[in-house]
Amino acid sequence: MTAVVVAVDGPAASGKSTLARRLAEHFGLAFLDTGLLYRAVARAMLDRRLALDDRAGAVSTARALAPEDVEPGRLRGEGVGQGASMVAAIPEVRAALLPFQRQFARRGAVLAGRDVGTVVCPDARFKLFVTATDAERARRRYEELRARGDAPIYASVLAELQERDRRDADRAVAPLRVARDAWVLDTTELDANAAFAAARRRIESGLAAAEEPSVA
Repeated sequence: MTAVVVAVDGPAASGKSTLARRLAEHFGLAFLDTGLLYRAVARAMLDRRLALDDRAGAVSTARALAPEDVEPGRLRGEGVGQGASMVAAIPEVRAALLPFQRQFARRGAVLAGRDVGTVVCPDARFKLFVTATDAERARRRYEELRARGDAPIYASVLAELQERDRRDADRAVAPLRVARDAWVLDTTELDANAAFAAARRRIESGLAAAEEPSVA
């Protein structure tokens, strides 16, 4: 049987990464949060005191990225997130990171990102696009920041989220789009368990249908 690849795309704070990780655990698949690759590039540039709009610096950093650079604990925070969105808009950076992502998916995996179903793995067997209203996504991010001990201002969180959405949707290469054959899951009114249950049923139904013998 062909390796099962699940593409989970969506905007920031939609719940896609949490959902994708749970799906990977449930179905025994490897998991990759592709956004961490761009965060790692941004983090490395900040550590090297490079400007985030330095295209040559971003490309060289992406090409030199090592697995140990993709350490989630160092890659959180709004500053790194905004930086990731900036470097992700550079076509050469995306091209440099594409082979790693495709190689990761070859044996079966769940990948979360913004262009997995449209660019990275356009032939993925399952494509999910996870979304929620701007207000709900901003509320989630606001609560996440508060839980970390920060003192966020909701209006600022909302504005930054909408700016990142605009940048992700307007970039010339691999913009944030719903794949033509993706299943859209709106999590505005769903908690993490309900979103997982809905996605799990969708995938299980697809796997079961694929195993049914054809009728001559």
